[in-house]
This record gives sequence, structure tokens and C-alpha cells, in this order.
Amino acid sequence: MNAGAGPGGGRPGAPARPGAGGFPGRKGPDLTVGPIGKTLIMFSLPVLGSNILQSMNATANMFWVGRVLGESGVTAVSNANQIFFLMLGAAFGITMAANIMIGQAVGARDEALARKVVGTATTFFAAISILIGVAGGLLTPHILDAMKTPAAARADAIAYLRVIFAAMPFMFFFNFMMMAQRGTGDSRTPFYFALLQVGLDVVLNPLLLMGLGPFPKMGIAGSATSTLIAQTVTLALMIAHLYRTRSILVLRPSEWRLLLPDVTIVRTLAWKGAPMALQMSVISFAAITMLSLVNRYGVHTSAAYGAAAQLWTYVQMPAMALGAAVSSIAAQNVGARKMDRVERVAMIGAGYAILFTGLPILILEAIDPWALQAFLPSTSASLPIAVHINHIVLWGFIPFGVAFIFSGIVRATGAVWPPLLAMVISLWVVRVPLAILMERSMGADAIWLAFPIGSLTTLVLAGGYYRWGGWRKSRMLDMTPSADAPDTGLGQPMVEESEAITDEEQRELGVAAGA
Repeated sequence: MNAGAGPGGGRPGAPARPGAGGFPGRKGPDLTVGPIGKTLIMFSLPVLGSNILQSMNATANMFWVGRVLGESGVTAVSNANQIFFLMLGAAFGITMAANIMIGQAVGARDEALARKVVGTATTFFAAISILIGVAGGLLTPHILDAMKTPAAARADAIAYLRVIFAAMPFMFFFNFMMMAQRGTGDSRTPFYFALLQVGLDVVLNPLLLMGLGPFPKMGIAGSATSTLIAQTVTLALMIAHLYRTRSILVLRPSEWRLLLPDVTIVRTLAWKGAPMALQMSVISFAAITMLSLVNRYGVHTSAAYGAAAQLWTYVQMPAMALGAAVSSIAAQNVGARKMDRVERVAMIGAGYAILFTGLPILILEAIDPWALQAFLPSTSASLPIAVHINHIVLWGFIPFGVAFIFSGIVRATGAVWPPLLAMVISLWVVRVPLAILMERSMGADAIWLAFPIGSLTTLVLAGGYYRWGGWRKSRMLDMTPSADAPDTGLGQPMVEESEAITDEEQRELGVAAGA
């Protein structure tokens, strides 16, 4: 890649062409123009690939720990990961808020605001992640004791979690930079760096765990150290790449004044990021509660549920990737005040969510016993239970996927509290209580039925707010788009080549409506 190329692929310093990059230093397509369906798919695929890579990385790390250290090692990692995922969930909310702000600024062609958000978010993330890393490292034994970590796994869990806390600043900032790039319209570059990070982690894990070749034998701390090294090296290379390509996401010495936090942006990051972080916590606690209900039915049912849940992770991934894509695309169009285009993104995204969630479900229903045998022996008493669970639960992921799209759209404007409220109601007013109440007459089937009923509730609430809520007037920050970003949200869409609804988009809307 030519480091000096402008966003339109021209000479260094050439003015940006409208619709070709927005402003200098921006990489990736302009998400405010062009066919929506194709853009959505091309943007989603790298996000989906990154999600799959992270899941495979976690599986590979657990495999090596289990092979080398046995059950105590697996227990230690599992307990430590509960804390790790809780911390990442909190970071997710702030990174998503920053991503939406950057996307809206890019859509509004406001380079100064985009850089100001980057500067403030960088300082904010550095301060929060260092504070969490230091406090977590000091409090690790007390945290694990509060979780009732088994004594046999306590020492390993402490060693593992302390290294993870040391890696926390790099992990937080790595995730921020990944999502910020998506906010500018570039989802491919984050995928390439995710591939590098996962590759390094997978290779280094057994080397440091067992001390192969010139590498020291570090035991379970080696597994965490491989993550620390992989995150740090990949983050350094990513920042170097962004400097080389003159990205708006990195600040040069003359711009370091922007690292001084802007109070308005900090307030927005906290206020808008909090509900998204809380949503992750709400989901995590609901999952733990449902698991506690399942565990009462014995080891075979618990094993069946665990095996089925492994497949659910991959069923949800297309909708989650599409949700991330529609948020980035919608955020830019909100910044450009092209609300008619945001509506089309929602409809096409919902159609794709039905299609790309329904297809893997159909495939799994056809090969269910064989797919589950990847986790359960063919002679296991848990296998038929797992098949039965999937027959009831799997179809509920279709309304979940559509709800995820609608929530992604409304969050892209800055309306972040209604999706949290919808999730609280569907999980804690419907799913969990319903499972407990129906369990008296239906047994374990009450738990399985509660999943699709809860998902349908989420869709009704998210779809209702999308249709009648006030999200269209919400914004992260006040922005004034430039003259080349017309306001089409308050009247008839302006008829110009880039914004007229093309025949291709009409077909896409027809497909989405038919789906």
C-alpha cells in the first residue's frame, strides 16, 4: 500500500473526491453512498471472520491448557475468564460509544471532531485500562476467593489472571482501535490484524506453556503471557500501519494537544457507553442464572446444554457481525443526516439476518446428531438430550438476529438506553421468571422454551421502538455536516446519482421484505 495515497487512491495531498473517502486519512469505502446490500455483506464478512478467529483462539488455548495441566488448569482458566469477559464487556460499551461517535463524525465530514474523539478516547482508555490492570493485579486473590474458586485451581488461577490484568491495557486499546477502524468504514484491516494476533497467540501458547525449544517453561502463566505478547506486538504493528497510511485514528506530535480530554466527549463516552456495558453484564448474569437452573438436572443435562451452547455461539455470529456492520454504516449516515438511507440499511439488514441465521439453523437441524458429536461421544446419554434442546431453542435465534439489527440501528444514533431496557425485560422479566414458573409443570423443557420466547420478546420490543420510538432525533454529539452531505431525513430524498434508490437497492428491499 502506498503510504502517501489519498483516500481516492490519488497523489499525496490530493483533495478527497466526494463519496470516495470523505476526507484525507480515511481508509475504506464511504458508507453513505452506493448499494447498501453489497456494502453490508462486504463489511460484515471481515467482522464475522474476526469473531470466528477469537472463538477459535479461546478454544485452542483451552485445549492446550487442558492437555498439559488437566482439569485444575481448565478450572483455573475458566474462573479467570469469567473476570476477563466481565472486564471486556465493560470496555465494549465504551469502545462502541467511541466507534459510533467516530462514525457520525466521518459521515458528517467533520475531520476535526473525529480527531478530537480519537484523542479524548485514547486518553480515557489509557487511564481506565491502567487503573483496572493495576487494581486487578493487586486484588486478584480476593476476587477469586469471592468467586469460590476451588482450592486445587486457586494458585494457577492467580498466576493466569495476574498476567491477564497486566495485558488489559493492550487488550482494551487493541479492541478500541479495531472498532474505531470500522467506524471509519474499514473492516478489512482489523480482520488482518485479528488474524495476526490470533496466529501469534496460538503458536506461542504451547511454546510458553511447556517450555519448548528456547522458550521458558512458564506453566499456566505462559498461556496468559502468549496473549500478552500477541496483543502487544499486534497493537504496535497496527499503530505503525495506521501512521504509515496517515489514518485519522492516530495523532501526530502537532496534534498531541488533542489528548487533553474534552469534557463533553468524556461525558458522552460514559453516559452512552454505560448502557451498552450494562447490557453485556445483564446477558452474562442471565446466562449464569439459566445455567444454574440447568445444573439441577444432573451431569447429562448439563453436558447436553454445554454442547448445544457451543453450536449456538456460531449460529449467532452472522447476526452479530451484521449488527456491528449496520451500526457502523448507520452511524456514518446519521452523521450525514441521510435518515432515509438508515431506514433502508435496517430493512436490508433485517432480511439478511433472517437469511444468514436461518441457513445455519437448517443445516444444523439436518446434521444435528453428527454436529453435536464434536463435543459428545456417540454413545453419550447427553446426545439425545442435546438434540432435543436444539429442536426447541435453535429457531429462537432468528428473531434474536432481527432484534440485533434493529438495536444496532438505534444505537448508531446515540439512543442506547432503550436496547438495554428491552434486554432487561426480555431476560429478567420474561426468560428467567418464565423458566422458573413453568418448570414446575414442564421440567427442563421450560428452560428450553424460555429461550425462544425471550428472543421473541426482544424482537417485539426492539422492533416496536424502531418503528415508533424517538431514536431518529437522537445524536451522540452535535455535528453540522458539510454541504456535500444533504439532509434527506426531513423531506423527499434528493435525487442524485449516489443517493437515488437504484434498481439493485429496490431488489434488495424486495428480498428483505420477502425474507
